[in-house]
Amino acid sequence: MGPYTFEDLSVVMGTYNEEAAVAKVITDIQDVTDGKAEVVCVDGSSDRTPEIAREHGARVIEQEPQGYGVAVSAAISAPDRPVVVTTDCDDTYPMEQLPEFLEEINNGADVVSGDRLYHGAEAMPGFNRFGNQAFAAIASVLMGTRVHDTTTGMRAYRREVVESIEWTENTGLSAELLIRPLMRGYEIREEPIAYGERAGETKLDPIQGGAAIAKSIVKVCLEERFR
Repeated sequence: MGPYTFEDLSVVMGTYNEEAAVAKVITDIQDVTDGKAEVVCVDGSSDRTPEIAREHGARVIEQEPQGYGVAVSAAISAPDRPVVVTTDCDDTYPMEQLPEFLEEINNGADVVSGDRLYHGAEAMPGFNRFGNQAFAAIASVLMGTRVHDTTTGMRAYRREVVESIEWTENTGLSAELLIRPLMRGYEIREEPIAYGERAGETKLDPIQGGAAIAKSIVKVCLEERFR
């Protein structure tokens, strides 16, 4: 199918107390796509994030806060458009690159994964940058395929890929969303992206979160290796 246009695109995100950035992220998406892309927020906020999102034209699905993966799993499953793009709602990801991601899907990719580390990710704290490099190294060894950024929040998927796989991880979902399709033979392409300064406070503890992600990477790689 294709070529797909912005009318075939849903941009989805989990949101949790993101009132500092949600309006800008949604506005950026609408500006880049001429208002044609659907925007879906799965929200567990206690602040005005859902109201702001609705005011700016997003579809908001409210749920109790249960972690990153639960929210994003719900977000990727919500749209019925053929191309789904995930992003984070902290204004770190470049919505101006949405046309490039869509072009890669139209050129045959099943998943387009934003590589934050290609350009150095100077806005990322050094500890986090080291951790992300380590995650990519671990996953590359276990998969037998070189990947550069396993935990990016910005990816484009053909909807059939999302629907064909049972997603199990929470904190480590971002890695699972790359590993399972890759190890099942889908066409995965990494696209270099700029990575900006975060708006608002981070919710992930770097030590506990990092350990959970590393554990998820090993678990998912082994599950796929022996399935």
